[in-house]
Amino acid sequence: MNHTRLFLLLQALGFLTAALVHAGLLAQGYQHRAAMVAETVIGVVLVLGWLAGLLAPVWSRAFALGVQGFALLGTLVGIFTMAIGVGPQSAFDVALHAGFVALLIAGLILTARAPHLHHRV
Repeated sequence: MNHTRLFLLLQALGFLTAALVHAGLLAQGYQHRAAMVAETVIGVVLVLGWLAGLLAPVWSRAFALGVQGFALLGTLVGIFTMAIGVGPQSAFDVALHAGFVALLIAGLILTARAPHLHHRV
């Protein structure tokens, strides 16, 4: 598996794990329905981008850039909602969003610099 697709899976796992935390399934005290829904959607989109890259390797880079860009935009919306007092306000959530931004920017850089895959799986 190439690094770009591995990064997509790591990112998806992070978002889906955060969704489970915000659902109250992995930890108590951090429940937030809107955050859970957003993280689930972002995690699923990242998984779909990974899957699309497997099915159409020639388009793998474009799929990866697109879904990571979507995830970054969604994360920035989450930061905005925190800043205006609508989203969750815990130190956990601030750290989580900072980590997601760093992970997504790293993934976008890795993807942009990756050689074209051309039919390699």
